[in-house]
Amino acid sequence: MIHLNWEENETIKKIECVHADAEKFIVHNKLTPGKQYDVKNETDEFYFIIDNSKRIGGFYKDYFKELE
Repeated sequence: MIHLNWEENETIKKIECVHADAEKFIVHNKLTPGKQYDVKNETDEFYFIIDNSKRIGGFYKDYFKELE
């Protein structure tokens, strides 16, 4: 149940949303293109971020670009 504490975890990196055009999921109400988000955890396929609802959400990496 490690995911219950992710909101308090240290930020790993910053990413920016490049689009919210999902093929089969609704993400436009949770992501804003151009907005920067804090990554709290990461897997090969997903970023886990604090989204627009102020809660942790897991999103495919293709919605984002990494900031340097």
